[in-house]
Amino acid sequence: MKGTKPHLVVDNSGLKRVPAAPSWLSKDAKAEWRRVMPELVERRILTRGDLGSLENYCISIGRVREVEAQMQGCDDPELMVKLFRVQDKAMQSARLLAAELGLTPVSRSRPSIRGDEDDDSLLD
Repeated sequence: MKGTKPHLVVDNSGLKRVPAAPSWLSKDAKAEWRRVMPELVERRILTRGDLGSLENYCISIGRVREVEAQMQGCDDPELMVKLFRVQDKAMQSARLLAAELGLTPVSRSRPSIRGDEDDDSLLD
């Protein structure tokens, strides 16, 4: 049985300014925050209540990059397997959260219901 994902909706309470990344995020997680946040604010699908999901997404992406850096210099096969598992789990989490936040090609292609001034009404 297949489910359907809800459409992304422009929220009237969507963030209008790009908030600073939380200070406690890692360097790589902050870089991801700065990369995706302007797009999410511009599309107005992110509210203050969604910031936790965005933080988790950025943490996951940061972890993928940090583990990749560790793997590059690793000569221990047992440690490589452990690092690969950590990275794989972080990639899975990042992929799920990216879809939830509208950061994947498929999630961006879903039609959204606009509640802003740009909608054309047949009743005008």
